[in-house]
Amino acid sequence: MTRSKSLLINILRNEGLRYTSQRRAVWNELKSSADHRDAEDIYLCLRRKKIRVSRATVYRTIDVLVKNNLVRKMELGDGRALYEPRIGNEHHDHIICLETGKITEFYNEDLEQLQEKIVKQRGYELVRHVHQLFVRPLKK
Repeated sequence: MTRSKSLLINILRNEGLRYTSQRRAVWNELKSSADHRDAEDIYLCLRRKKIRVSRATVYRTIDVLVKNNLVRKMELGDGRALYEPRIGNEHHDHIICLETGKITEFYNEDLEQLQEKIVKQRGYELVRHVHQLFVRPLKK
């Protein structure tokens, strides 16, 4: 049994859910792509692959995966959320173009160090953070 499968089985068990082929398919679909995808896209992709799964199962499974840190949920501020797998995924932040919807991942060591400095100056320890920069293209 793979580490990923046993991890999923344990998480589902701890949440009081059974390990099913549908839930496994949702997880496999999510982790098979580095793209930022919404739940509806994942549902439709599974249906195109002839996997019999309900929308409710897709949404509930994604919620459990987010709760247990296997998947990162990215709120876009317009009521939509996109998801990306977290396993083996190094920390990064996002630039989101409001006109095209394009998402660019980035990492900046200076920004990471500045955050640490700011929270320490105020007497805190940084536990986690999310950077989502919403942008528009520069006018030429």
